[in-house]
Amino acid sequence: MLKGIPKIISPELLKVLMEMGHGDELVIGDGNFPAEAIACRIIRADGHRTPELLDAILKFFPLDQYDKAPVVLMAVVPGDDVETPIWDEYRTIVTKHYPEAPEFKHMERFSFYERAKQAYAVLATGESALYANIILKKGVV
Repeated sequence: MLKGIPKIISPELLKVLMEMGHGDELVIGDGNFPAEAIACRIIRADGHRTPELLDAILKFFPLDQYDKAPVVLMAVVPGDDVETPIWDEYRTIVTKHYPEAPEFKHMERFSFYERAKQAYAVLATGESALYANIILKKGVV
């Protein structure tokens, strides 16, 4: 145990976050995300929701200040009649840690998958909300 590290952050996740360099990306995948098929590094966070993980991660994870949109969401597939209230939760959490509120980019599903393949790691969660996948681009401290 360490002081100041949220209990939801596993030792494996902390190690990966420390290893990442500026410009590296972390995918936080929902329970439906094909994490095992996409990730070169996978961290399991089964049973945890994405908002709680996002809040804990952003306590010490710098978003890329040189990228206009260092936060990327998977866009709803056209014709899919789904509400995405979790995106409002993400906006609230990001604004809490970054009052200047960086932009969020929305990517088409298969483009998101391709970008996720290039990510440093995928954090596989137990999130049940649909379209809850998010990519964070790391900046500098």
